[in-house]
Amino acid sequence: MTRLFATGLVLSAIAAAGAGGYVAGTRGVPVPGFDRFTRPAVPEPKPAPTGPIVYYRHPDGTALYALEPRKTEDGRDFLALHASQDVSFDDEAPPSSPEAAAKGERKPLYYRHPMGLPDTSPVPRKDAMGMDYLPVYAGEDADEKLITLSPGRVQRSGVRSEPVSRRTITRSIRVPGTVQLDERRVAVVATRSDAFIQEVAPVTTGDRVAKGDRLVRLYSPEIATASAQFLTELNAAARGAPEGGARQRLENLGIPAEIVAEIERSRKVPITIGWSAPREGIVLERNVVEGMKVAAGDTLFRLADISTIWVNADVPEGELAAVRIGAPVTVRLRGRPETVFQGKVGLIYPQVAEATRTTKVRVELANPNGMLLPNMYADVEIGSGDGVSALTVPDSSVIDTGTRRIVILDRGEGRFEPREVTLGQHGDGRVAISDGVADGDRVVVSANFLIDAESNLKAALSGLNPPEAKPSETKSFDAKSSETKP
Repeated sequence: MTRLFATGLVLSAIAAAGAGGYVAGTRGVPVPGFDRFTRPAVPEPKPAPTGPIVYYRHPDGTALYALEPRKTEDGRDFLALHASQDVSFDDEAPPSSPEAAAKGERKPLYYRHPMGLPDTSPVPRKDAMGMDYLPVYAGEDADEKLITLSPGRVQRSGVRSEPVSRRTITRSIRVPGTVQLDERRVAVVATRSDAFIQEVAPVTTGDRVAKGDRLVRLYSPEIATASAQFLTELNAAARGAPEGGARQRLENLGIPAEIVAEIERSRKVPITIGWSAPREGIVLERNVVEGMKVAAGDTLFRLADISTIWVNADVPEGELAAVRIGAPVTVRLRGRPETVFQGKVGLIYPQVAEATRTTKVRVELANPNGMLLPNMYADVEIGSGDGVSALTVPDSSVIDTGTRRIVILDRGEGRFEPREVTLGQHGDGRVAISDGVADGDRVVVSANFLIDAESNLKAALSGLNPPEAKPSETKSFDAKSSETKP
């Protein structure tokens, strides 16, 4: 019975509430607190964009951008994006209550130029490009060379660092070369008196001859006269008269010792004299024919021994410092790339070609099979390096500004420091550092140019120059400008 009474009471209350709501709704009677359930939601207004226009974006949101006002193909204007609307990689600071903000509020000591120029201000201001001056708080100006990035930005930018390591740098210098004769192994066949060619050996240019092979037979009146005088002195010496200078005259005319010995043995003056090859080699030139007259000093034959050959490599002036005497060399003929010759640097010529700005480097090679021929083209690979270990970093870690070379040191916890360094030898994708880093330092090898693009880096690089003056030490930029006016 009690349960039925409670159920009836609840149903009566619901019916009364419904009837009251109907009457209030139809007659416009206000109900306190009821409007919050019926009032439509009003969106909060978006803040107006601030800052200068940095670029323009396609109105449809596609990845099309422009630095100047532009229209689409159908005539619509690109949307202008201000500095406040640009994409930011900074981690958003968590919202804080006014009490927490008041408790942790810091007061800036002064404001410095966003591009690192030696210009400061005691109050907030903008530079000529509309960029805000950066606040400097207590303790931050103690080490202005450090750049601090949030962990999120470091991860998104792909910053990667490697330790400085001590290595021996070796590098190959690849240059063109030309095969040349060994100047010490070239000989010329010539007479020291006028003569007539009686007979020429059947050899032509390019033939190989051995030492002592007869090349020509000639008749020389001067040689015949000296031979007759030598024979007369020999006969006189047999009767006890002293020997004169005929023997020395024959030697001065270039008569071989075996011919002089034959005259002394046979006691006869030869009508013609055979002229032999002074060394083994190939015939480079043949300038005689039978019956011709030659004058003293004329070249009859030119011979060259090609068992040892030279390769002269043209090394650019900028690479010359890395080449040393005795460095290993690999030579490949362009006509026979599969054949490799090994040698060493024998000489660095003491002059630079004015037209090509190159210096010849001589490599001496054995040529037992005669494969290397004069004036052949070759590809020369010279090993460089002094074999001494040095502190090295990857090539990608060095930022070359044109006037100085800088690496970014990773100090950990998102802190980075630019450091000016002195470079040494390059090779194997690394570069030696002679000054500026220590063993164990870590250098940024990727995304270092993104760090360099940060305005804070530019301010840190200015720390390598004379330190900027603080407002407490010098007057502000505006004050100095007003003093210079008449």
